[in-house]
Amino acid sequence: MLRVAVVGSGPSGVYTAQSLVEQTRVPDVRVHVLDRLPCPYGLVRYGVAPDHEKIKSLQNNLRAVLEHERIGFVGNVEVGARGVTPARLLELYHAVVYCVGAARDRRLGVPGEELPGSYSATDFVSWYSAHPDAVGNGFGVALAARSAVVIGVGNVAVDVARILARGPEELHPTDVPQTALGALAQSRVRAVHMVGRRGPSQAKFTTKELRELGAMPGARVEVDPADLALDPAYADPAGLPAVNRRNVEVVRAWAADTAPDPRERVIRVRFFLRPVEVLERDGRAAGVRFERTLPDGTGGVRGTGAYEDIEARLVLRAVGYRGVPLEGLPFDASRGTVPHAAGRVLRDERPSPGEYVAGWIKRGPTGVIGTNRPCAKETAASLLDDAALLLRRPVADDPVAALRAWGLQPVEWPGWLSIEQAEAALGRTLGRSTVKIADWAGLLEAAGAPPR
Repeated sequence: MLRVAVVGSGPSGVYTAQSLVEQTRVPDVRVHVLDRLPCPYGLVRYGVAPDHEKIKSLQNNLRAVLEHERIGFVGNVEVGARGVTPARLLELYHAVVYCVGAARDRRLGVPGEELPGSYSATDFVSWYSAHPDAVGNGFGVALAARSAVVIGVGNVAVDVARILARGPEELHPTDVPQTALGALAQSRVRAVHMVGRRGPSQAKFTTKELRELGAMPGARVEVDPADLALDPAYADPAGLPAVNRRNVEVVRAWAADTAPDPRERVIRVRFFLRPVEVLERDGRAAGVRFERTLPDGTGGVRGTGAYEDIEARLVLRAVGYRGVPLEGLPFDASRGTVPHAAGRVLRDERPSPGEYVAGWIKRGPTGVIGTNRPCAKETAASLLDDAALLLRRPVADDPVAALRAWGLQPVEWPGWLSIEQAEAALGRTLGRSTVKIADWAGLLEAAGAPPR
């Protein structure tokens, strides 16, 4: 029997586990999918916006994999210096695949970025997605702002702009936690500026998400024609890749629509503006100073020396993710990934027996959810190629019992099912559908695990 631990229960981890148990090259592979949280599904649970029910339904597919007879979910297990180290994990399993994602947001690197009222979009998403680490981060106060700036033109920026512009009646049927729903219901934000340093033909959002902004019942979209005119591909997008072309067509339609629109909230989509400073007033963020940019002819932009200030008491940066080091594993700080060869972890440029990576920590934060499938299959193939060597090493007969003996309190699949039941019951008491439990104590109590 080949025993494998997969660290991380998001799509890359679940797809890796699936690849290992559905193949026929190596018989009787048993997989434990470990997670720091007592809940599975990673960013599908804690990163997909609550109003994206179709994408969130991917949890059903991940659930079917985790219920496979040769796969077990083992939550509330932290891997690293504060939990079980990579070296000790290899005492329990023949192989360990790290699918830990890219947990840190990229920084702007501008003055004022750390002011109160200036946040990463990652933190905002975690808050309205009920991530237990996000409790008490002050967004209720921040939403007293009348205007917000979202820096970035990818899908995360679109998500947070859309949530800021939603009315509470639109979020009530979702699983957004009650505290976040209450704060969003009291929000005074009426203008959301979504700003990118390049043009619409280079923006990273997908067209479906972009179109959603224009279909919101309580918010209108505005674009500045002067911004659009700076993009060489805007007038004739025919030569662009399909996604970029469709994005430009959506923006062109918005620019052409000059009919009066009585909707109370507005999302202003801006281009060719590069943030240079978060402005301060009374000790808090008061807006963002941008430098106007122009295309440089090579796909990038250059500064023009002309500046524009956008007033906002709430600033959210959504300029990408970055992997973070996991103590005990090698790390390439320049790339934000673990060095590897076809998924095999490299130590001193040589494969480290039994250690593998998949997902964002392997390739960087690129692609969509489906991109994780071929990535996971490549890593699983490398592991299976090594199976004869891996099976020579003795491992624990019962890894979960060993984790408990080391002082950890794993939450297994029945504990997760208890959390699901508790969240459904919470929703019923609030007159809503399922409502997420947003704190560690509540999750662990629902799972029947000892408190931290």
